[in-house]
Amino acid sequence: MTSQASRLTPDQSPQICCKYLTEQARALFGPHPFAAEMSEDQVARLLPDYLAMSQAFPYLQAGSQRDLIFDAMNHNRDIARDIELTSVVGNFICWDETGGYGQILQGGKAALPDILVTENFHSNLLRKDASQLLGRAIRPHYSATTKRYLHSIYAGLSSKDPLVRCAFMVAFELHAADMIESLWTTLVKTFKARPGDLEYFRSHVGGEDPAEKYHGEMTGRLIGELIPADRNNRFLDEFDRAYRLSLQWCCDLCRIDSLKGDDHSEVEHHGRCHCGSVKFYVKAPRGLSAVRCNCSICEMSGFLHLLVPGNKLRIKCGEEFLTTYQFNKNIARHTFCRVCGVKPFYRPRSNPDGFSVNIRCLDKGTIERITVSEFDGEHWDQAFRSMHQDLQSCVEHKTLE
Repeated sequence: MTSQASRLTPDQSPQICCKYLTEQARALFGPHPFAAEMSEDQVARLLPDYLAMSQAFPYLQAGSQRDLIFDAMNHNRDIARDIELTSVVGNFICWDETGGYGQILQGGKAALPDILVTENFHSNLLRKDASQLLGRAIRPHYSATTKRYLHSIYAGLSSKDPLVRCAFMVAFELHAADMIESLWTTLVKTFKARPGDLEYFRSHVGGEDPAEKYHGEMTGRLIGELIPADRNNRFLDEFDRAYRLSLQWCCDLCRIDSLKGDDHSEVEHHGRCHCGSVKFYVKAPRGLSAVRCNCSICEMSGFLHLLVPGNKLRIKCGEEFLTTYQFNKNIARHTFCRVCGVKPFYRPRSNPDGFSVNIRCLDKGTIERITVSEFDGEHWDQAFRSMHQDLQSCVEHKTLE
């Protein structure tokens, strides 16, 4: 798998556009998960979480600049232009999501009192569509999956780095266009509904003047305002990370039954070294079992181990930047990025055919929790023997049962 950044070649225009990003996302990720065939029961399980996202998002977007403003107040400094830009575009999106833009567009200033009709909030249009399809009302469901996703989105939207804020805004809106279009098509097929009767979907991506077109255009214009050509590659990395978060959330909702109470369902955790030269992903559960070792090299580097078989890790790019350091018995192969010096993963002495991944190098968005156990690496041989004796005892005990 290649990264978004590796697809931008020098002979391309230095200005990234939304059309390019959309094409790259479709080429990289394929059809949206919501485009798959769904039963009525699957839709009924999915829609409450989708409603929760739709309801929460405009409030999260509206409040995302809060800490940036308080920071300016506390340091008695002017509001930076990048904050003004991401704020005004974010405000436009919130204005549209809560029905205001549509009301004024149709009725002019005379329609201002109608913004108090909260039934026109897009989340409430979705609620009405869902009720029509299912024959009953639904409530938003903030599952652990959806809460984790919304926290991750908010972290990006509220970043102090304008490049990250911009990347998350663009990625959210471009993904939303594909997500809503795909879900609309699937709902029409599943329930044999008339497309025009589903107002939430029609207002976002249907008709001659859909709302999502403006969301994409406005966030896309931020790229030209905030991202210089020499930072295109970093922007593409952040866009890729943000887009994957939304896509993973949708994948999780599609298999929501299998995820309930099952921390062993594997997802792709994406990671990188500090400078971003080395990028990789590892397949592991959302709830990670980590090992903290007190040997000299782990103590000095702060490495937090996730032990995985060799076939669970894939290097996306930057293998040529890895250099190897060995010491003592020369069994473990410690791989470092030769640009920034960070050790994202290595071949451990305890499992030379597998990998130990540095959890601190993984994106937090796909991690639900981390359980840490201690390993006495200062007395490696004794600790390793003791660990295997405990495991063998456990296996024998279970066999006797």
